[in-house]
Amino acid sequence: MQTKAAKQALIDAGRWVSQQGWVPATGGNFSMKTDDGFVVTASGFDKGHLTPEQFLELDQHGQIVSGDGKPSAETALHLKLYELQPQAGCILHTHSVAATVLSRFIRSNQFSVTGYEMQKSLSGIKSHLDTLSIAIFDNDQDIPALAARVAKYHETYPVTHGVLIRGHGLYALGNSIFETRRHIEGLEFLFACELERIKLEGAVK
Repeated sequence: MQTKAAKQALIDAGRWVSQQGWVPATGGNFSMKTDDGFVVTASGFDKGHLTPEQFLELDQHGQIVSGDGKPSAETALHLKLYELQPQAGCILHTHSVAATVLSRFIRSNQFSVTGYEMQKSLSGIKSHLDTLSIAIFDNDQDIPALAARVAKYHETYPVTHGVLIRGHGLYALGNSIFETRRHIEGLEFLFACELERIKLEGAVK
């Protein structure tokens, strides 16, 4: 995709994600592959009101070639996920309440669900009887160290739809921005359902 078109697609995605309440304050960061490398959001901007000037352009090695502003430290995790999943074309990192709370409530290293028809919104999931699992990693301000842990996990359990960072949020990926948006919407529905189920089960005496 051309750089200009990629920026506009991310601007549109940012407006949609913000309307859902999944990127409060200036949280989150977005990226997309382009014909020449990547475009990523610069740090500190409201994702619901992005402009083309609020992106950085990176070459295929992740080096900044154009744009003002500071890249998010989490850009390194985006680049690692693209390396692990070469077919991925877009990554959207969000901070929804459901994803953040569930990632702290679940003590294991995976969010796993079965029995929901909405699981089929995730590429490769064919039935509600399949088990969908999203890896959970402890939050870390040392992003290269976090990226290394994700890469190590990927060696055994390939990351396909995204990862959760505990107390932080979701990194969703897809082959295109359209698939990534679908993955986010499907996952957020499942997160919300599981959060409601946990609350209801806790209320049953």
